[in-house]
Parts: sequence; structure tokens; C-alpha cells
Amino acid sequence: MSVKLSAYVWDGLAQAGVKGTQLLVMLRLADFSSDEGTCYPGIETISRQIGAGRSTVITAITQLQKDGWLSREERRKGNRNKTNLYYLNVKKLREAAAGFYSDGLVSEHSDSERSNSEYSDSERPEIVNKSSFDRPESGGDPLVNSKQDPSDIKPLCQPAAQTDAEVEITDQAKQALKQLNQITGSRYQPAKSSLQNMRARLREGHTLEELQLVIEYKQVHWGDSPKMAEYLRPATLFQPDKFEGYLLSATKWAKSGRPVCVNGKWIAEGEIAVDTAERDAAYRRFISGVAVTKAPSELEKLVCTEASKASVRSMRSDFAISTWSKIWKECAQRQKGVKAA
Repeated sequence: MSVKLSAYVWDGLAQAGVKGTQLLVMLRLADFSSDEGTCYPGIETISRQIGAGRSTVITAITQLQKDGWLSREERRKGNRNKTNLYYLNVKKLREAAAGFYSDGLVSEHSDSERSNSEYSDSERPEIVNKSSFDRPESGGDPLVNSKQDPSDIKPLCQPAAQTDAEVEITDQAKQALKQLNQITGSRYQPAKSSLQNMRARLREGHTLEELQLVIEYKQVHWGDSPKMAEYLRPATLFQPDKFEGYLLSATKWAKSGRPVCVNGKWIAEGEIAVDTAERDAAYRRFISGVAVTKAPSELEKLVCTEASKASVRSMRSDFAISTWSKIWKECAQRQKGVKAA
């Protein structure tokens, strides 16, 4: 936080006639800036803090840049966007503020001269003495003879509890946790233990969208497995030695059209999900010639017919199994095509 720049903005932009949203945006940027005028708050953070829409804030920043009050630089890390860097024009702000101070001092001086001219020579010294400090005791410091203890005087601007970057990181971690709760039916609370791994990944430069992609990918991958579903938790999904691998797999999954996962196997769009338990039980019945206790499914009837044509019973065991599996899949595809038609 730069108190100096905040003062320049208040006085300099008032002198230049800048007001409204542009003034509020400059004040927030100054609060986040170093004395050199550098800061990197997010648009959402500025919007939330000044109570304006995202597009309104972007329009204000664009106009301020056009008028020469600031410049901005987009930042990227690989394929990930990061918050913009802003450079406030400290020289222009200082010069504008100097003009304000100059006008104020001239006006104050003129008022003083006018007030002094209203008094006679005998009265004027008394007025001067009343307005001066007691230099022998105070050294010109008005706080020495003040009734208030200088140590009790609080600074005008209190430091923020968190920097802008930390506030934004925490907000994004909470959004990711909310999504995890929604798609998994969990009820994780935004406590430190739930957010710490998410915040650590965000500090490393990962985006909220990447965290959400990993959540979606792992829900599809593990969601229908009672054993693996218990690992759909923040401590597991975002741990430092696992997250990069999860993100790589999730990115490939998204590029391939987000296929579903059935019994631990990925099924591409248009591909049939095979019930391996039903298929294998049907194969044992077909090879042994044992009749089923209940009427076989239409799929099993169709596969048995095709397998008989292919002489599966006379094949070597391993070849017979692979041929049966192939016929089963083809027949399931055929059935789906007929139903779709």
C-alpha cells in the first residue's frame, strides 16, 4: 500500500477533473501499489471492492490508460492467464498533485493577507502570536504541547489484513471447493485444511479453471467406484506430488471429448459400454452347454448365434475368449444402432 500515491490520486485527479468510477479504480490501484506505482490486482477484486461491474471497471482502466494515468501489461504463464501488471504514472500524478497544492497555497496565502489587512497594526501581532508555536519548548512541533499523547495518534490508513493476491487466491479456492461439493455431493467446509492445497496450487500459477477441470475429470474417473470415490477430497486431488499428473490426464481427457468411464475403462463417444460380468458368464454357459436358469437376453442370443457360425467352441481357449469378446462387442454395437434407428 502506498499512502503517497493515494494522496497524489486524491489531489491530482481532483485537479485534473477525473471523477466517478475512474477515480475509484485509481484509488484501489494506488492502495495495492508500491511507491514506484506497480501492482497486480484482479479485475474481479476491483469490481467487488468498488461495487462496479466487470465491464465498467475494464472501461475505466482503458480510459485511464488512454489519458496517460497508467499503463498495463498482460501476464501469462504457459497457457495460463495471470492478473495484469499495472504501472501508475507517478510523475504525472505528482505533477497534477503539485498543481493542486500550489493553487491551494496561493488561495490560503491570499485569504491570510486579506484577514490581516482587516486589523490595525496594534492588533495584528496578537493574531500572529496566537497562531504560532511555542518554539523554545516544542521545537516547532505542535504535538509536544498538545493535550493528546502523540503515541495515541493512529495512522490514517491501517494496513490490510491480506494482500490483494491472497484475497483473490482464497476466493478462487472457495469457488473450487464449492464445485467439488456440488458434483460429488460432499459437504467440505471452507476451512484451512480444505483450502490449503488449493491455495498452494493457485500460488504456483495454476488457474481456477484448471482446478475445476481436475475435479470434473476425477469425478468421472472415480465417481462410480465405491473404493475410489472416497479419494474425491481436497487433500488428495490437489496434493503437490499428484496434481500435475492429474491435470495432464484431465487436459487429454477434455481434448478427447470428455469420455465416460465404466468399470475403470474409458468409453469414447458412440462406443458401447460392455458389461464384462454378463459377457463372461454367457461365454461359460456357451462353452459348457449348460442352459441358463432364466431366459437369456436378446444380446446373448445374438452372440451365441454368431459364435456358433464362427465355430468358437472348436477354437483354442485364449483365441475363443478373444473372439467371443469381439463378437459380443459387435453385437452390442449392432443392437444400439438398431435401437437408435
